[in-house]
Amino acid sequence: MQCSWKAVILLALASIAIQYTAIRTLTSKPFQLCPLPSPQNCGLGGQETEPPFERGAAGGGGCDDYPYFSINATRKTHILVLATTRSGSSFVGQLLNQHQEVFYLFEPLYHVQTTLIPRLSHSRNAADRRVMLGASRDLLRSLYGCDLYFLESYIKPTPTNHTTDKLFRRGASRAEHSTEACREKRHVAIKIVRVPEIGDLRALVEDPRLNIKVIQLVRDPRGILSSRIETFRDTYRLWRIWRATGRRPYNLDLSQLTVVCEDFLSSVSTGLSHPYWLKGKYMLVRYEDLARNPLLKTKEIYDYLGLPMDKNVEDWIHANTRGSNEPSAKHKFGTVRDSAANAESWRLKLSYDMVEYTQTVCQKVLHQLGYKAVKSVEELKNMSLSL
Repeated sequence: MQCSWKAVILLALASIAIQYTAIRTLTSKPFQLCPLPSPQNCGLGGQETEPPFERGAAGGGGCDDYPYFSINATRKTHILVLATTRSGSSFVGQLLNQHQEVFYLFEPLYHVQTTLIPRLSHSRNAADRRVMLGASRDLLRSLYGCDLYFLESYIKPTPTNHTTDKLFRRGASRAEHSTEACREKRHVAIKIVRVPEIGDLRALVEDPRLNIKVIQLVRDPRGILSSRIETFRDTYRLWRIWRATGRRPYNLDLSQLTVVCEDFLSSVSTGLSHPYWLKGKYMLVRYEDLARNPLLKTKEIYDYLGLPMDKNVEDWIHANTRGSNEPSAKHKFGTVRDSAANAESWRLKLSYDMVEYTQTVCQKVLHQLGYKAVKSVEELKNMSLSL
């Protein structure tokens, strides 16, 4: 059956009218992104604990027009510790792990890297970076939703009946690594060292289903270099030769240092510029400040997270920041040590020419983070002078 040309015109006019009405409806109010439902964050008929997230002008209609999804008063806090290797991140992770209401995961992105890009070290390859970041964001989103089964696809050999002993440093988390254990806790904390910059996590931070609070941990690059030389002896073999001989090897991989400083500078610059998408969601912590005043700084961290300090956390701080003669205190990934003395111990381990070089290539980030440069061997070794 064929339609007349008049019927076609009438249908076209009706379609235009409908589209015009829809456009007017959408543009008559400022744009809002309403909270989406998730098992952890939402409940029917609950009370909102914070105002809806808006990008448009104030006023007009909002998420109240859609009463089906309201944020529950027991909303989870999703804590993300963003760090780099040998920056004190294990210490910070354990400060969170001691809290009775926090489920803690130690570096789950290790499994993503070893599966997707096993040879990745300090790769600046754009394709490698996109693959790693995309998979990392997906995994973190699932883990914050207490879906730990998603992690299994990155663990080799594949777990049988959801059971494995191959989870990276399983002992670093007190809670059993299971979906049930995660759901029993009020908050989830994850520590990562394989995402270079806070900007790489913007999509995750802006996800309205999550309630992310970022703690970016930084450390003096001179201290990071010294710690890596001691810990990753094969990878940093040429740096050890430089330290021992006083001569820099011609084939030294300088990116092992420069990439750290470039990433710090970029990430911290973003965080301290206070973009709208990080408002109330970013805290910068220097490892040295935490090491010198662990109890005070930990209280500041917990205040930022909106969590009460419990006795377990305070007891752990007292037991793990005063040093020990136990063998575990000397383990390279351990946390039992004299934290104040450890913070600047690099000054006794690095040669002056290595320190001077680090200060040159990392000058901008050292200045931005408030670290002082030394100008002589005597100044470097004078431990009464804090840097």
